Amino acid sequence: MTDRISTLTKALLTLSMFFVCATLGAALALFTGWPVAILSGIVGFISLQQVIGGFVRRRDKRAMAKEMAHLRKSHLEFETALHETRARLSDMSANIEQRASTQERKIVAELQVLETLMRDFAGKVSRSAAQIPAPAQKDQRGPAAAYLGAMADTKADKDELLEIVRSSLEENRVDLYLQPMVSLPQRKLRFYEALSRLRDKHGQVIMPVQYMQVAAPAGLMSVVDNLLLFRCVQLVRKLTQKSRDIGIFCNISGDTLADKEFFPQFLDYMRVNRDLAGQIIFEFSQQSVLKAGTEGEKNLTALATMGFALSMDHVESLAMDFLRLKAIGFRHLKVRATTLTRGMNGAGAHVAAEDFKKLLSRHGLNLIAERVEDEKTVVQLLDYAVDYAQGYLFGEPRAVREESLKPISAVEPAAVVPFRRAG
Repeated sequence: MTDRISTLTKALLTLSMFFVCATLGAALALFTGWPVAILSGIVGFISLQQVIGGFVRRRDKRAMAKEMAHLRKSHLEFETALHETRARLSDMSANIEQRASTQERKIVAELQVLETLMRDFAGKVSRSAAQIPAPAQKDQRGPAAAYLGAMADTKADKDELLEIVRSSLEENRVDLYLQPMVSLPQRKLRFYEALSRLRDKHGQVIMPVQYMQVAAPAGLMSVVDNLLLFRCVQLVRKLTQKSRDIGIFCNISGDTLADKEFFPQFLDYMRVNRDLAGQIIFEFSQQSVLKAGTEGEKNLTALATMGFALSMDHVESLAMDFLRLKAIGFRHLKVRATTLTRGMNGAGAHVAAEDFKKLLSRHGLNLIAERVEDEKTVVQLLDYAVDYAQGYLFGEPRAVREESLKPISAVEPAAVVPFRRAG
């Protein structure tokens, strides 16, 4: 359409010039005669054609130059976009390769942990099984009667309980329980503490206070702890796909800390998973830390160096070197609520409960009050500026469903960690 308009414009312009030249030639003929007038009209027409053609060519040249500049700019933008696309593809490829390599290292580390765990378990179970005498004759109390009380009293009860613990571990009847910790005074959920429970073949739950009395002497506590640690990592991976604001306290026994065969591999495993350092807090009892020795403290410091915070629980004495705790890597201290409210002197504290939090803050330690059972205690804890609280008032331990520990596929939406009530 544009070409047709341009042709028509040129034709009209040519016709106009012809009429102008013809008119001028006719006017000139009155003075010079027709031959000269016709020749002058032809020369004038050709001259006008050349002048107008020059203007047209100059206009076309400017338009072409403008179009070429636009093409050059478009070409440059295309090359820039192409370069950026290639760079992004290269970054994506490198990122995918890095993630694949990281995932491969995680899988290898998990397999090494599992291999050590199973080998350790097989050896310890075989040794503990050799210590269990064949039961002479079952009484009528039922298979779980030996541990339904607070403690197993007789040797027969302990032997039976050890056999139940062994079979529970062998058949993977180890459940992960979570108990919430809240911030004060907001009572906002901030952490969970991971706890382990065993089940007998009838589904009855065996509490730690019951199974530890036979599992520890038989060398099986590290097996229980290792299973708990492994599941904590799985659970945190699940949680972090939805939110990274919730942390998990994972208990490690003194036996596991002193296990020279397992703990170095565990450190390698956590080094691969150090991206979870902000979500996993490793917890040790005061007694296990005091008995850790130089090697144990090195292991604790190694965890802290990776970015994992440490916590101390089962605190019996508050006469501690808090500066030393901070140097090792501890960031949390759990103290029973009753100790804070009425037992500071008995625990050997050098300051009153009102000033204890200030003392801890100077050493970079958070104060967690545990075993909080009623609102009256909360009011007292607020006067002591306690950071966090844990206890049945805020939530009882609940078992995590097994499917919550399975890896999430790329298309599966992350969900809130589901619970089923223990019982």
